[in-house]
Amino acid sequence: MTLAQPDTSAWAGGGSYDGRRRSWPSGTRAAAVAACVVLGVGLIGGAAAGSWLTGDSGTDAARGSFTAAEELWHSVPVDELFPPTVRGEGAGPGGTDRTWTRIAVAPDSGCADAFDPLLHKALTPVGCLRLLRATYTDATRSSVTTVGMMFTKADAADMAALKVRFAKDGLDRRTDLMPRPYAAEDTVAAGFGDGQRASWTISVLTDVPVVVYAVSGFADGRTVTEPQPAEDAMQPGATTAPAQSGLGHEAQGLADRIERGLRKTAASATEQPS
Repeated sequence: MTLAQPDTSAWAGGGSYDGRRRSWPSGTRAAAVAACVVLGVGLIGGAAAGSWLTGDSGTDAARGSFTAAEELWHSVPVDELFPPTVRGEGAGPGGTDRTWTRIAVAPDSGCADAFDPLLHKALTPVGCLRLLRATYTDATRSSVTTVGMMFTKADAADMAALKVRFAKDGLDRRTDLMPRPYAAEDTVAAGFGDGQRASWTISVLTDVPVVVYAVSGFADGRTVTEPQPAEDAMQPGATTAPAQSGLGHEAQGLADRIERGLRKTAASATEQPS
């Protein structure tokens, strides 16, 4: 169990565009400028045509988004990556709505103690650049869920290979490869340890170098002897404790929305001027 005081401070921000403009040339240089303009238009037109014919623009955009996402762990405020309140329309059992409130944010860290040993080993090929985590509770304060983002050192090809391996070998469904919760003193998650894990989900992303995960449990600290992957716990007719309590929906619903927010933030970072 990771036990620490809640920390809701923002991570350090990055640089910004200074807004200065360069003046246009004038006077005796007008002719040279005109020639450059004509040449420039020709080059731009040729580049645009080449991009249209080869489809490079889409590839470049995807590459730019992937690269921009590498810096988000230290350039984006915590409230943007882990909002104080997350709303999950239709995220609960039977399509009911959910609302999660953030109760603790872990200091950014390495990944040494964040995963079961075998999961840590499985993630080693992509490397751990930085780990961000936050713990939430539901509106009734009866469940707690830790959601995390492991920013990797990998390129897009390595992330794709890891995703294939997780799917092929079912690594995201094994009870000996689970993410660990983040507990915080003086919160309803204070007793949220390894033995309290009830359901979890792991998502290896390929458009950004991040592994997103969530793990849920009961807020009263009860031990769960048979944790279940969120995908299984969400199946209609499932009768396990995680399924009956909706903890599969808690883990999956929160992870999905944090993941969507991450992608949106990465796209916005790509569009910003440098």
